[in-house]
This record gives sequence, structure tokens and C-alpha cells, in this order.
Amino acid sequence: MVRAGFRALLDSRSDIEVVGEAATGAEALEQVVALRPDVVVMDIRMPEMDGLEATRRITTAPTLSHTRVLVLTTFELDEYVFGALDAGASGFLLKGGEPADLVHAIRVVSGGEGLLAPSVTRRLIDTYVARPRHPANPEHDGLAELTSREREVLGLIAKGLTNAEIAQRFTSAHSQPKRTSRGS
Repeated sequence: MVRAGFRALLDSRSDIEVVGEAATGAEALEQVVALRPDVVVMDIRMPEMDGLEATRRITTAPTLSHTRVLVLTTFELDEYVFGALDAGASGFLLKGGEPADLVHAIRVVSGGEGLLAPSVTRRLIDTYVARPRHPANPEHDGLAELTSREREVLGLIAKGLTNAEIAQRFTSAHSQPKRTSRGS
């Protein structure tokens, strides 16, 4: 029933064509090999082969190098998020979101970009910041290599802003007239 709902949602969009549907991870893998879609929307918990293993097989198959995987799941567990990223997923989205979120995520992933649910992004940043430093250079955390704009974006991500909200901030900043002061 859930797959039928997703199919109806996606079929209603003129720029998205649903070419296949699978009930198991093994079936999903077979269909991806046969149909070669641009994007696979993959659940994690499936019979026969879980979605993480199916994702890994898709993303490591040389003949499927153009296929991107968007993991869509009910479970917001760190082990699933990191497992999906380790398996090569281009995105991770939670089923509890709005229908437009799924459509947007498919378009983003199809365009070659990555996407994470905002709640997942916050935890990913926390995990990155808390990780042990490189033993050869414990003071090197990689932040010094970032440009000031990249650090600014990272700060906005850490505050929980979405990609659209960050883009809006930068667009607004460029559209405001520049103020100058003149000394006497």
C-alpha cells in the first residue's frame, strides 16, 4: 500500500517516470540491473536482502555507475544513516516528511547532488565534530582548509537550516544594496 502511494505521487509529476517497483531487496536489485533507472528509492528493511546491501551492490556495480540511490525509511537510527552513506547512497530521507520532500529529494539526487533529512544532518555534524582527531596531527580538524564561505555554510547547517534556507540567506545578502561610509 505504501509503495502504491509513492507510485501515485511520483506518477503525477511530469518530470518523473516510475519504471519499476519491488517488494524485496533482491527483486529491487534485479530490476535496477534490468531497467537502469537514474534514481532508486530504497527502503532499508526489506525481505531477502536488506536495502543497505542492495544499495551497496547498486553503487559498486560498474554497469550502474549512473544510478543514484535515495534511501527512504521510517527509521531514524544512526546505524541506518551511516550504513546508507557507507553503502554509497546519495540521499537519506524519512518517510514522515511531506510528499513534496520526496519529489524534491529525487530531483536533487537525480541532478548528482546529495541530500540528507535535516534531523539527520544535525546528528551527522555532531558525530563529525566529536570524532577523534588524526593521531599524526591532533590539532588538524580540517576546518582550516575550508574557505570563509564554506565555514559560514557549515555554521548554518549546524544551526539546522535546510539547503533552501541557506541559499535564501546568501541570495538575500547579495540583493541588498552595499553601504559605504565616507570619512572626513
